[in-house]
Amino acid sequence: MFTGIVEKTGKIVQIEQENTNFHFTIEVDFAHELKIDQSMAHDGCCLTIVKVDMEKQQYVVTAMDETMLKTNLKSWHVGYEVNLERSMKLDGRFDGHIVQGHVDQTAVCEKVVDEDGSWRFYFTYDAEQNNFTVPKGSITVNGVSLTVVDSEKGRFSVAIIPYTYQVTNFHNFKPGSIVNIEFDVLGKYVQRLMEQYFESQQK
Repeated sequence: MFTGIVEKTGKIVQIEQENTNFHFTIEVDFAHELKIDQSMAHDGCCLTIVKVDMEKQQYVVTAMDETMLKTNLKSWHVGYEVNLERSMKLDGRFDGHIVQGHVDQTAVCEKVVDEDGSWRFYFTYDAEQNNFTVPKGSITVNGVSLTVVDSEKGRFSVAIIPYTYQVTNFHNFKPGSIVNIEFDVLGKYVQRLMEQYFESQQK
């Protein structure tokens, strides 16, 4: 489980394809602290570490075909800056919100508005997948725990302060950028319970 508080950004230094799997080699200064089989969120997508090179401060994760299809990993390239968060410690503070690392779908950055000290990012997504946001609710964008500002069907916005803008890959977003989004898990459970209730009423 994660909290949506990005620790660092890492840099993709190598991409290898093996059949339908992709192996990503990522460089980050805490790689020497990582272990094989450890889970870590990459742009909000939970991936398992399969190799660690402590000398080079690099590690490798593998993504299956399904992950590539449903996330923004298909747009990653050598030099890409990826948001990283290690799994939550049981004795740590819960500073964000409950993030599973299971990407629901991708969204597209519609526009970025400079608000003189902060930035407003607008995103659109396929509303036909029955996901939704609510004003002041939680949303995870590329692994970053954020609060929804504007909420419409298939569209939402978030406000980004300078610190978040600098330490995450938000500073690289521009119109057309594809991002991973994970909707609030509590909202998803409520939605599913309501669907089951209405289904039972129709029988």
